Amino acid sequence: MKPLFLFLLALALTLSGCSKPSPSTNGANSGGSSTATTKQSTAAQPAAQGQLKVHFIDVGQADSILLQSPGGRFVLIDGGNVDDGWKVVNYLKQQGVKEVAAIVATHPHEDHIGGLDKVLKSFPVGQVYMPKATTTTKTFEYFLNAVKESGAKRVEAKGGLKLDVPDFDGLFVAPNGTNYEDLNDYSAVLKVTYGKVSFLLTGDAESVSEGEMVARGYDLRADVLKVGHHGSTSSTSPPFLKAVSPKYAFIPVGEGNDYGHPHKKTLDKLAKANVQVFRADKNGTVVATCDGEKVTFQPEKQ
Repeated sequence: MKPLFLFLLALALTLSGCSKPSPSTNGANSGGSSTATTKQSTAAQPAAQGQLKVHFIDVGQADSILLQSPGGRFVLIDGGNVDDGWKVVNYLKQQGVKEVAAIVATHPHEDHIGGLDKVLKSFPVGQVYMPKATTTTKTFEYFLNAVKESGAKRVEAKGGLKLDVPDFDGLFVAPNGTNYEDLNDYSAVLKVTYGKVSFLLTGDAESVSEGEMVARGYDLRADVLKVGHHGSTSSTSPPFLKAVSPKYAFIPVGEGNDYGHPHKKTLDKLAKANVQVFRADKNGTVVATCDGEKVTFQPEKQ
């Protein structure tokens, strides 16, 4: 019996040492042959080794996206309205967030930065990326004060700047100017690439900024597009949509909102381009999981 026991023990130890290698993080071009499946889920699962998760948090007619890296680092892009602050904080805690490697405040509109002061007061934050844009609102003042009190490093977000977070490639492709008439065009647009899959996260960038991104020659191709300005006709211009050529899109939009978002023209353009669309008002929070080869989606609601 003893030789048999030793043989079985050795076999068990050998099998337990097997693990799947992590996918490449060399920032290969997107627009490849990635595929997606959709499954319903009431709660996102922790990211496994070798996975990037992108949480499109349902904050209604506002914006908030959480990046969860394969190495367990977190990046928060926008924090919804002022009233969404604690919802975002609680969502982060549910995902196991203890500290935030970086916050990206895409532009100083309340529906994007309103809840960020609560996040900054609830977690240690390493860096805060924000464009060179200002406004005189109290919301923006509270946000700036929270950044200062947090001790986080403040970094100007602009086209060509790399996000200083390991485990995936993050490149800002906008803004590319400093004198826009509309604050939306100051939006920090971040392209996130993991293996062969890319996400383009656009804030509220409108056609002026979209045209600059195309003209600058950035590789805008992405498998997943966060549709700009909540699906308004002011964004998702045909040349920009063609340059991105997404397979999937998410629209942060509140049910029955006063703006008529998303606009029918935008939905028609996405449908004509054969883009599968997820919406906060229809699907709730949507979590995209990427292993470097393909992307799958977990909508809160079907």
